[in-house]
Amino acid sequence: MADISAQLVRELREKTGAGMMDCKKALTECSGDFQQAIDYLRKKGLSDAAKKSIRIAAEGSVNSYIHSGGKLGVLVEVNCETDFVAKTDEFQELCRDIAMHICASNPLCVSEDEINPDILAKEREIYIAKAQESGKPANIIDKMVEGQIKKFIESSALLTQPFVKNPDLTVEKYIAEKVAKIGENIKVRRFSRYQLGEGIEKKKEDFAEEVMKQIK
Repeated sequence: MADISAQLVRELREKTGAGMMDCKKALTECSGDFQQAIDYLRKKGLSDAAKKSIRIAAEGSVNSYIHSGGKLGVLVEVNCETDFVAKTDEFQELCRDIAMHICASNPLCVSEDEINPDILAKEREIYIAKAQESGKPANIIDKMVEGQIKKFIESSALLTQPFVKNPDLTVEKYIAEKVAKIGENIKVRRFSRYQLGEGIEKKKEDFAEEVMKQIK
């Protein structure tokens, strides 16, 4: 397997506009051949989708998904370029799928760069403490922690989570497929997830009563 440098991945990203992970996969699949990697991304529709991503998306839709007898719900704003596309069944299906995914997977934010640095610092602190208990050398611990942080980031951001209806795709790749099919730039702008009673400390007697109801 060819050794794929970070610099080569960045160059391919600059050339095609595709995501970093997609660029790395393309180079890996093509044994480091730059031109073949470009062709690979074009065949997958990822290059074209990336080019569309620079176009302004100010139309769209706010969609909702309610689950579990009204105890869990999501509001999500998904943007596209025209009101015409926003009203199509294809776009509305995409919005519902994303809202359902957020409901099921509970991401912290839309993209990796939106994750609160304080949350990352706290996670890093926990990972370091756990890794140090293993007694491994410092350089190994550093690699372990960086790997865990990377995994935490990918699992916390909506776009990098495995799509619930097809775990072989990330949400970002699912959207890219729709962009290639619909022909417009599509962006998830923001979302809110509501879980009944979240953040409220129930009284012990209320909790006991709820448990008894479930038993009956």
